[in-house]
Amino acid sequence: MTIGTTTQQYSLAEFLTLPETKPASEYINGQIQPKPMPQGKHSTLQGRLTTEINRVGQPKKRAYAFPELRCTFADRSLVPDIAVFQWSNIPTDENGEIQNRFNLAPDPAIEILSPEQSPPRVIEKILFSLQHGSQLGWLIDPDDTSVTVFHPDKLAEFKEQGDRLPVLDAIGDWQLTATELFAWLRLT
Repeated sequence: MTIGTTTQQYSLAEFLTLPETKPASEYINGQIQPKPMPQGKHSTLQGRLTTEINRVGQPKKRAYAFPELRCTFADRSLVPDIAVFQWSNIPTDENGEIQNRFNLAPDPAIEILSPEQSPPRVIEKILFSLQHGSQLGWLIDPDDTSVTVFHPDKLAEFKEQGDRLPVLDAIGDWQLTATELFAWLRLT
């Protein structure tokens, strides 16, 4: 099922009862907004970055990265390209299993810009997440080979080439530069 951006107003509760769409749709300011279908660069960076964060964060139970996870908080339902949660913040049920619904902002919210996306709209989603508990946000631009890093308490930072990307404190011993991130796009 696909749903285009609609002018019909929905409540968050109504939106959450609708069937999931592919690609995912988000609930922002009472409207349903579809996310663009990931393309090659986006999918490559999303898959590899998720794998690398989990390689570092999962064994010591520090953090876990979820691709395309619906996060519902502050009357919005967003689907960051990668939602990272500190281990202690991952919602679990009475059996200690991961819950299906995540009703909180991710610790870092990572978005990968697709060609048809509006950078200001994606930045607004990251800023909204930071205002509601996220500790860090990345906007990865594969075409520009840059990463704009957002923090809740200081100005955004522009990272490229050999610049180290700030990471969640829980996995602070992991290091990644913009050059290393974008090298994942090369097959040679």
